[in-house]
Amino acid sequence: MAGTRLGAALAAAFVVIGSGAVSLLCFPPSAGAHGSLAPKTDLPIPEWLFAWGAALVLIVSFVALSIAWREPRFEGAKWRPTGDLLSRLLLNRPLEILAGAVGVFLLGVTVWAGLYGSTSPEKNFSITFVFVTFYLVIAFLSAFLGDLFRPFNPWRAAARALAGLVSAITRRPPPQALPYPERLGRWPAVAGLAAFLWLELAYGIPLEPVVVIDPRTVAIAALVYSAYSFVGMALFGIEQWCRRGETFSVFFGMFASLSPLEVRDGRFGRRPWFSGAVGWGIVPGSIAFVLVAIAGTAFDGAAEGLLSGAIDGLYELINPDFEVQGDVVARRISTSTFMLATLGVVAAIYWAGISGMGTEGSGQSRRELGRSFVHCFIPIAFAYLFAHYFSLVYYQEQAQFTYLLTDPLGAGQDFAENPIDLSLSSNLLWYVQVGSLVAGHVAALAMGHDKALAIYPSLRRASQSQYWMLALMVSFTVLGLMLLSAANE
Repeated sequence: MAGTRLGAALAAAFVVIGSGAVSLLCFPPSAGAHGSLAPKTDLPIPEWLFAWGAALVLIVSFVALSIAWREPRFEGAKWRPTGDLLSRLLLNRPLEILAGAVGVFLLGVTVWAGLYGSTSPEKNFSITFVFVTFYLVIAFLSAFLGDLFRPFNPWRAAARALAGLVSAITRRPPPQALPYPERLGRWPAVAGLAAFLWLELAYGIPLEPVVVIDPRTVAIAALVYSAYSFVGMALFGIEQWCRRGETFSVFFGMFASLSPLEVRDGRFGRRPWFSGAVGWGIVPGSIAFVLVAIAGTAFDGAAEGLLSGAIDGLYELINPDFEVQGDVVARRISTSTFMLATLGVVAAIYWAGISGMGTEGSGQSRRELGRSFVHCFIPIAFAYLFAHYFSLVYYQEQAQFTYLLTDPLGAGQDFAENPIDLSLSSNLLWYVQVGSLVAGHVAALAMGHDKALAIYPSLRRASQSQYWMLALMVSFTVLGLMLLSAANE
């Protein structure tokens, strides 16, 4: 049986590898910027060999899973408390209030710096804090340490403080919230994530080699989103809105579901890695949320390399005379068009894989299968995010914790006084990024295999369904390597 599985796996995978290798040869690399790699012209191993090697790792992992992993291990995995001392030290009311106050303070500094600080993005605290420290660093840490964002969530903290103040003044409990519509699910969070990524990747003014975002725009967006969050909390309740509708609670919570650490009922506890993600996709809108997260990172990489020519071509078609007045609008239209197209491609790859699994014996429809397996793509979303932005975080956090913190308005600090260390080896960056891509996809394979064992009636049928999952993993791995290699060389 193992030989049959290996043959089918090889047949499915090599088709994908071959197309990926052809793509790597056909698309020449170009200069990029946002989250791109450091130059890697002296790589000791050719890029095409990385692609083949990564795909081979996935194939070997798939065969090993099919042979050795015969029972579901993540389904119904147990959570165990770590002890009362740690919970008492870190999970108490004063510390929660302090964490919330820190979150509100940082939100206030972001808005203040954006409105009144320097218009130069590299000097203004708000740009690096929002798009690097907040969006990326918290996401990276959440996958290992659990839901760190919840106690620092400024919108949750402010809403809780306001609700407590109103209750103290009126001497009445807050009005009962409306029941949250089940069909609404995570769709408000999907809308928020799509808007955030569009603001970051398409709304800014493209100036070679980066997309420039006005700090004032970031401040206004933060105020608008705050109002949006407070309305949602007022209507449906603070905790319910954070679980379903608040974009960043859902985003960081998605990655935290991979972590072995979790807080339940006011106590710290441990669980097996990745087991917290089981069942994450059953909430409506979850598939769209994961796909938007993957597509956003994929588009950022593609816009720096594979799609740069196509985006420029559409821009010239819209604005053939290069009129200054229509330049920004044309850029936003062309960039938004290909951003949407990237989401369509990612969604098509996902649903093609789900359709290939087949519903026979699963007792689920195609849509239900999609929800059952979407949690397997959370490690891929994380791997894409980490691989693409690792170097950006490394360099920008040096700026964040030097002149940006001491001079958030960017009024007087000289960059030369706080030089950024650029000595990190470009080869090391490449190895870290490729390693994270492969590790993320191997984790996704394991999660998919485990879910298939729980859904399909036999080991043989479960393994057969995962041939398509293997093809999906190889596709996303090769795509990720293409984006990394084309972003900068």
